[in-house]
Amino acid sequence: MTASSIDSVRALGAAIEAEVAKAVIGQADLTRMVTIALLAGGHVLLEGPPGTAKTLLAQAFARAVGLDFGRIQFTPDLMPGDILGSNLFNFQTSSFTLTKGPIFTELLLADEINRTPPKTQAALLEAMQERRVTLGGEPHALSPRFTVLATQNPIEQQGVYPLPEAQLDRFLFKLVVDYPDADAERRIVTEHGGRFRTPAVADFGVERIADADAIAAAIDAIATVRLADEIVDYIVRLIRATRASPDLECGASPRAATLLARGACAAAALDGRDYVIPDDVQRLAAGVLRHRVILSAAAEIEGRDVEQVVAALLEREEVPR
Repeated sequence: MTASSIDSVRALGAAIEAEVAKAVIGQADLTRMVTIALLAGGHVLLEGPPGTAKTLLAQAFARAVGLDFGRIQFTPDLMPGDILGSNLFNFQTSSFTLTKGPIFTELLLADEINRTPPKTQAALLEAMQERRVTLGGEPHALSPRFTVLATQNPIEQQGVYPLPEAQLDRFLFKLVVDYPDADAERRIVTEHGGRFRTPAVADFGVERIADADAIAAAIDAIATVRLADEIVDYIVRLIRATRASPDLECGASPRAATLLARGACAAAALDGRDYVIPDDVQRLAAGVLRHRVILSAAAEIEGRDVEQVVAALLEREEVPR
């Protein structure tokens, strides 16, 4: 891999962040994590209170990277066919015709994903894992860049259906969207408060700065980032430590280790390096693990949270030189 290919990945990441920042203020870290997920072939679960620009972030990101954008508002009466589509019988031709659902896109915003029953949530499983859907026994390929950005509200607990572990495990990251700091919030009010209608992403001047070829080239470059044996051992030790920790009732899966390594390679390239360092793993660990592990009853009684437990595991594991 040439230095120029890594430089192009770094430049692409910086350009994406700059474009998204035109519309979304104070969420640069979130934009970087979503970029990592796209380049690592992963999906993202965004959890945060209403009004924190989760939907705007998805729209601005899709526009910047040149992806087709689709949105599904998950509701209690949503059915799997409303997502996937269906085969409808054409009486004129006496044959079935495929009517594609909104899942046939490149970046799918699954808005309030936990408000729909498990039967409908499960419609995403095959698509997220294999990037295809099966209708009437026939497989239909999705875009190789198919990415799910799902949102959920952590405040309301009535009328929601918690995501099953099998689906949570298919998300590379669970990212917590917090309120902006005072300076960022003042900028938001200054920029958005004077508008007399809800602005579209185009109103902020967000431009398309990438296309399918640029994304594919960045993914090819990331695939050749060096992952030293010591880093692999570090990742495996960390994931296995979650299964042995007395603070956790359930640890992370082998898929978590694979996705953490893949994400670390993407993070390294976006920082302009062709090799992974322990800092890459440590920065992504909480996002990879917070939705995959379950606190023990004792840890909950003590008032501990997943971030604290993960931080403690990172402290205990020997960092490779």
